[in-house]
Amino acid sequence: MSETTVAEVMAELAAMEDPRAREINEKHGDDHGINLGKLRALGKQLKTQPELARKLWQTGDTAARLLALLICRPKLFERAELDGMLREARTPKVHDWLVNYVVKKNPHAEELRLAWLADPDPVVASAGWALTTERVARKPETLDLAGLLDVIEAEMRDAPDRLQWAMNHCLAQIGIEHAGHRDRAIDIGERLGVLRDYPTPPNCTSPFAPVWITEMVRRQHSDAPRP
Repeated sequence: MSETTVAEVMAELAAMEDPRAREINEKHGDDHGINLGKLRALGKQLKTQPELARKLWQTGDTAARLLALLICRPKLFERAELDGMLREARTPKVHDWLVNYVVKKNPHAEELRLAWLADPDPVVASAGWALTTERVARKPETLDLAGLLDVIEAEMRDAPDRLQWAMNHCLAQIGIEHAGHRDRAIDIGERLGVLRDYPTPPNCTSPFAPVWITEMVRRQHSDAPRP
C-alpha cells in the first residue's frame, strides 16, 4: 500500500469495525471497535510511513492514532511534539502505545520522563512513572531508588487510578529487580494495600505488589541454571 492516503486508511479502518470489539474496548476506556491483532497486521502491511502517521494522528480518531503509532518513526519526533501528543492522548491504549512504542525509543525520553514526573496532570505524570519503571529495569544506575520508594510510600494510596497503577508498577519493578530494596517495597505494598483485592484471572499474577514481587522473584530463581 505505497502512497496510501488518509482517506483510504480511514475507509479500511471503518471496514474493520466490530461492535463486539467496541463493547470490550469501551469497558477499558478506549473508544474504537477494532481488534488490535488486525490493527497490527494493517500496520505491518503499511510499513513505516512517518508523514502518513502524522496525518493519521491529526484526525483525532483513536484507531487511526493507534495505527499512526505503529507506522511512525519514533526518533523523528521533537520533545515538544511528543509532549503535546501525550496531552492529547486521553484514551488509555493510545497513551500506553505512545509511551511504550514511541517515547521510549526517542532521544528525548529522559528529559520527558523528568518533566512528566513533576507534572500536575496525573495522566501525564503516569507517563513519567512508566518511563521510570523502564529505567528501574534497564538503566537504574543513576536513579535514586530509595527516593522513588519515599514518593510512592507518601503518594500512591491517594493517587488517581492511572497514576496509582503506574506508581504501583514502579514499586513492583523495584522489588523484583533490586534485592536490596525488596523488603521495603513489599512492606510498602502491604501497608498501603493498593490493588490488594484487584480481580485477577486464573493463571495470571496479581498486580498487588507484594504478590507480584514474590511471584516474579520465585520465577527468576526457578529459571536460573542449576550449578
